Amino acid sequence: MHRPYPYIYPYGVNGNGAYQHGYNSTQFPFPYDGYLRQQTVSGQATWTEGGQVTKCGIPWSANQYMTAAVGPNSPYQCGQTLKIRNPATGREILVTIVDETAGYAQNQITLHRRAFETLGANPQQGVLNVEISPIPELEQQKWGKYLLEIIQTAYPSYQVTEYNFTDKKQTSPEQKQETYEYILQSPRERITVQGTAVYNPKNDRIISFDIREK
Repeated sequence: MHRPYPYIYPYGVNGNGAYQHGYNSTQFPFPYDGYLRQQTVSGQATWTEGGQVTKCGIPWSANQYMTAAVGPNSPYQCGQTLKIRNPATGREILVTIVDETAGYAQNQITLHRRAFETLGANPQQGVLNVEISPIPELEQQKWGKYLLEIIQTAYPSYQVTEYNFTDKKQTSPEQKQETYEYILQSPRERITVQGTAVYNPKNDRIISFDIREK
């Protein structure tokens, strides 16, 4: 039996997929997948140190550990980017779904410990009330997601909290250019980084990219 969370502490699922400390999947019934897929919903997050193998084939270390897992009946899918907000602190992060765990309701999520702490939560807290928002525009714009991953790697002390598509143009028959802006937050400051991807629309291959602070 695959157990994606060998280090969940202390309020996650145990080895049999059952919730501990009275935390159970019937607390938050959301029957409308379509609603969850497009809207911001209130839910709860636990944390994990991650494991070596994931259901999505994406490591927990991806995107500087800004990663998460959802239940098998979740409307959110492998590789999808979600915005997670801690309403108690106002902190927000963008995470990538990399794994799946049994027993979760549709609005429950497990974050990597680093993501959990970035939201301003103490791991001793165990369970955190969060707001979960899908970013459908980013899912449809592959180069925006490509640049997001580069920026998260280039700025390891910052977390991407917002994203905006700003421009798209064809510069030649074999070149298109897309530009995006990302808002990054650290404990000390908030900055804006612009990312540009130039690619060949005929074979969908990247030609060059550029990132710079504004």
